[in-house]
Amino acid sequence: MSKDASPTNRLRSETSPYLLQHAANPVDWYPWCEEALSTAKAEDKPILLSIGYSACHWCHVMAHESFEDPETARVMNELFVNIKVDREERPDLDKIYQLAHQLLTHRPGGWPLTVFLDPHNQLPFLAGTYFPRQPRFNLPSFIQLAQKVAAYYRENHTDLEQHQAAFRDILDSLTAQPPVAGELDENLLVRAEDTLGENFDPVSGGFGQAPKFPHASDLQFLQDRCGNAHPVNKRNRQIVETTLTQMALGGIYDQLGGGFYRYSVDARWEIPHFEKMLYDNGPLLHLFAKAWLATGNPLFRRVIEETVAWVMREMQSPDGAYYASLDADSEGVEGKYYVWDRQEVRSLLLPSEYAVFEKRFGLNEAPNFEGHWHLHVEMSVPQISEKLSIAAESADENLTKALQVLVRHRSQRVRPGRDEKILVAWNALMIKGLAAAGRILGRQDFIAAAFQSFDFLRRCCWQGGRLRAVWKDGRAALDGYLDDYVMLIDACLELLQAEWRSDVLAWATELADCTLAQFEDPIRGGFFFTAQDHERLIYRPKPLMDESLPSGNGVAISVLARLGFLLGVSRYLDAAERGLNAALPAMQRYPEAHGSLLRAFGEWLNVPRLVVLRGKSPVLELWRDAIMATPNCLCFAIPEHITDLPGLLAERQPLRDTVAYLCTGRACLPPVQSLDALKAELAGGG
Repeated sequence: MSKDASPTNRLRSETSPYLLQHAANPVDWYPWCEEALSTAKAEDKPILLSIGYSACHWCHVMAHESFEDPETARVMNELFVNIKVDREERPDLDKIYQLAHQLLTHRPGGWPLTVFLDPHNQLPFLAGTYFPRQPRFNLPSFIQLAQKVAAYYRENHTDLEQHQAAFRDILDSLTAQPPVAGELDENLLVRAEDTLGENFDPVSGGFGQAPKFPHASDLQFLQDRCGNAHPVNKRNRQIVETTLTQMALGGIYDQLGGGFYRYSVDARWEIPHFEKMLYDNGPLLHLFAKAWLATGNPLFRRVIEETVAWVMREMQSPDGAYYASLDADSEGVEGKYYVWDRQEVRSLLLPSEYAVFEKRFGLNEAPNFEGHWHLHVEMSVPQISEKLSIAAESADENLTKALQVLVRHRSQRVRPGRDEKILVAWNALMIKGLAAAGRILGRQDFIAAAFQSFDFLRRCCWQGGRLRAVWKDGRAALDGYLDDYVMLIDACLELLQAEWRSDVLAWATELADCTLAQFEDPIRGGFFFTAQDHERLIYRPKPLMDESLPSGNGVAISVLARLGFLLGVSRYLDAAERGLNAALPAMQRYPEAHGSLLRAFGEWLNVPRLVVLRGKSPVLELWRDAIMATPNCLCFAIPEHITDLPGLLAERQPLRDTVAYLCTGRACLPPVQSLDALKAELAGGG
């Protein structure tokens, strides 16, 4: 960073690591605030809005090329009011101006996002992503662009007004769509399965070609559908298991340290963008845990245990919550922490260890990343054993020793930067993944780790009956978004299946009531991303498609339906149904883009069987574990001494021995008093 910082750079007092990365720029940055908006309006200067995040490689590139350059900064300061936004802290602004980019350019956006706004109404009139310091990639230089934009703003007020009127009409049309009374039927789910099947890569797994993202919500939708009687469930299972296997063997997975990178730049999952995001690893933990339960594949269990070890080793704060991300770069170079030189590896290992390691990870092949090797599995241990004419046990032992040596050596390198803010929604995704993995693998330490984060969020981010979205440097900040509320409810429901705590259910219902009061669209159905009393912006998004996170609407509908059936609360079920009707037109147009909504829709049509167990430990847990693999089933094991239960749960009383209460939707069976009888009921469809 330049040391010749502008004396008026206003990012110095921010807590966001991304904003602090720019606090020493010569650019006169503001955070998004009333002072910045008022200044732009008073001086009649357009706003240059730059949105990024701390782990973003191309954000760093643009910062080094332009924002640290005194000449570029001089032009920016002269012509604009410059606002820098952390998209992880302000996803509301990011959603609005990513949509603006798509409408203005007819292309998807990304980060860094660069948008120029009218200072009098914050409406955008030009948008792009990365712009270089000098003209290249068929892009103008950033200085040239800035000068042309400022001139256009000064000289074309009539055109600007017409453009803004048209833009407002588009935004109004997005919010004014009437509710649709569509047909909620199975055909929509089948269409989505077929489309995903057509896009499936049968060799490498995943969907489409490069760049290739995990698409966890789509895989979870197909994973859910594996348990039904539809004839395509075999294909769904193949898609899920092939994709998870190839990801686990590929370079998108950190073969030394555990955890998944953001995405792969190639179709084979070989070379990633090297940032590691908490929000990817939570849902992937959940996916792999369910896949291990279905298959018993030891590869899946190893990935789960290594990923949890990474999360707890490198991402856990002293208070038990989880940090946001690790940077793609270290020492200013993308991937430097993770990639290897062949001679370096050879010098660290014994010849017998290197012989196995080389074949396992392709070091005998050409380098695959800028003259270095990024590790991905090329050969299985049995294949190596045959190739080297050694026992499989010997090959496995040498591989294990080699991995231990290289992990220790890598840990001495300069580590990538870590974004140490605590984001509620992202922690909720990790809590859910940890709780599911702990329950399914029988790892109480995973469940305890999930509760540590949960208890931190409730203690520090729940203030005055409302959530705050971010915790950093000892204080909570920013109003909670839809994702924060509904993903935390989802985490609560997963925790309750792992270990019953009545206080968890009580908070889940508080969060649900606040979601209905603050986020639901009572006229058209569905849920806005921001609360009723949130800062007024140019648009109030109601996101339906999955993005980097699952759709908040999809998660909201799912958790409200589950809570509604668990507690017998009609207002939750009614809100879920209104949300599905509101989302139906979007799902019908692009079913494959709405994995989270499809999962919620699938559960609405095929309501999960709900089992409430009452009794004493350890028999209670024995029953729970015995039915754990039952498809489309939720199970809550409530010890008999717990009596503070709300709604329908208050009627689920313990009897003389362990008892199961089995319901599907609003239809319930008489109490089931033997494990064999419970298994028979579940096997017969409930």
